[in-house]
Amino acid sequence: MESKRSSFSGSIGFVLSAAGSAVGLGNLWRFPYLAAKNGGGLFLLVYLVLALTFGFTLLVTEVAIGRNTRRSPLSAYGFLNKKWGWIGCFGVLVPFMILPYYCAIGGWVLKYCTVYLSGRSLDAVQEGYFGGYISGVMQPVIFMAVFVLFTSFVIYRGINKGIERLSKILMPVLVIIVLLIAVFAMTLKNDDGSGVRTGMQGLKIYLVPDISSLTLTGFLKVVLDAMGQLFYSISVAMGIMISYGSYLGDENDLIKGVSQIEFFDTAVAFLAGIMTILPIYVFMGREGMDASGPSLLFVSMPKVFLSMGLAGSVLGALFFVMVFLAALTSSISLMEAVVSSIMEEFRISRKKATIIEGIIALIIGLAVCLGYNILYFEAPLPNGSTGQILDIMDYISNNILMPVAAIGTCILIGWVVKPDMVIKEATKNGEKFRNKSLYVVMVKFVAPVLLTLLLFKSIGLL
Repeated sequence: MESKRSSFSGSIGFVLSAAGSAVGLGNLWRFPYLAAKNGGGLFLLVYLVLALTFGFTLLVTEVAIGRNTRRSPLSAYGFLNKKWGWIGCFGVLVPFMILPYYCAIGGWVLKYCTVYLSGRSLDAVQEGYFGGYISGVMQPVIFMAVFVLFTSFVIYRGINKGIERLSKILMPVLVIIVLLIAVFAMTLKNDDGSGVRTGMQGLKIYLVPDISSLTLTGFLKVVLDAMGQLFYSISVAMGIMISYGSYLGDENDLIKGVSQIEFFDTAVAFLAGIMTILPIYVFMGREGMDASGPSLLFVSMPKVFLSMGLAGSVLGALFFVMVFLAALTSSISLMEAVVSSIMEEFRISRKKATIIEGIIALIIGLAVCLGYNILYFEAPLPNGSTGQILDIMDYISNNILMPVAAIGTCILIGWVVKPDMVIKEATKNGEKFRNKSLYVVMVKFVAPVLLTLLLFKSIGLL
């Protein structure tokens, strides 16, 4: 067993690793759709305000808990107050549930990477290609297993040689690819007979707030959508930020680090909107902008790349490599939250804990893949949708466990331990904690109320 708790070599390693966790599939397939649906610039403005207040509060709180306790997500809360140790159980159960199905989706991304990199991009636009692939038996399982092995290898290597070293390479590469595609998207032009549509017209739709038919109810819906997207994007209530916070050295500026993580996450989400909304508008019109989730990445975008001709094949390959990097950095953080807890709870080495969690993820991931064929069934969910194994796991982890864990965290820090613990942790080297009063109000009153509204919306009560 590791006798001394590992730590990041510096703030850059922490920021890039944590940003890698935050920058995931949600930024790429949900943020653009919500922005398009909720009046473009209005959604972006609300999202930014919430990121600077609500998101900042949750991130600072979890990173401070991690660094203060120097413990895994499983035991950190109990260390602060024994009666509140249950939050730690939720904090580990969430990444434990998400990792297998995230690796299954990562396998889908890996499949599309191989399709585009091997010059078979025409396959991806065939009618029913995506549905046919995920409903197959062998291929999805193989690609999922490869994705689990990629993730496990990085965790097996440890904090410095694995997570930190890879994040320092992958995050800059990811940002460069996102920027290249976003800039190219702004230069696009297409005339399909109904008129010329350009990337800059799409950018205007994306950026300029549309309040022409806005009502109070509509605005509240925009706020809830933006809050939900932010909450699921910044990797809180998953044990991840507590794990990464526990590896952050006392000499590092916690507030500055959290601000940089938020900047990375928001910037990539914003650019993701440009690189998906603009091409879809140019080649498919306003109606094409209704796509979200897997259908956006695996059905709509390949059609857009096809419309671009030869450039689309190159851009498609770049795009799916970028999506793969985003998925990989997020799955690494999910596994780390679980592995660090297994190591601490059972007092075993990182290598043993990684092998154990890797095998468990493979077994559950197998069930997720088979949920689209051999184990297929449909179950009604409380929010009105129907789902298979993946959807049920996603619903329980994201819509129930995460909001409950976050509400518990706010109550624990706001009312039991008191916000001074976080403020002292964040300013232990004499750093300035601007808007301390705002933080206290947010963690004690505003964030618990917003999270309760989000929970009610998630379970179909709103």
